[in-house]
Amino acid sequence: MEFRPNGKGLSMPETAVVFYAEDDGSSPLLTWLDRQQTKVQDKCLVKIERLAELGYELRRPEADFLRDGIYELRVRHRRVHYRMLYFFHERTAVISHGLTKERVVPDTEIDLAIGRRGKFAQDPRKHTYRE
Repeated sequence: MEFRPNGKGLSMPETAVVFYAEDDGSSPLLTWLDRQQTKVQDKCLVKIERLAELGYELRRPEADFLRDGIYELRVRHRRVHYRMLYFFHERTAVISHGLTKERVVPDTEIDLAIGRRGKFAQDPRKHTYRE
């Protein structure tokens, strides 16, 4: 699956957004999204569209840099904080997976995204989710 901005405005180059795929072809992000409430899913999709529109320029409060080339898309619904971790590969933003967090994103989640970034870099076609 790939998101591209709707073409409004010409100031920013497009950023393709893809979902990371495991070796079996499944998408950790979509698996996680399917378990969320409809309202949370809708808010997450809006953030993904914003990432496609702004790419590297997307900043707080919508996105933030975590560490080691890993970023987070930030969604809040009621008192719950949802995060979608992503990284860039050339001009493509690759969304690794989603999580619900308390105070900070756990290091284990960031490390998971770092590992997926390495796999994606070795074989982008294999690790790009396709419907």
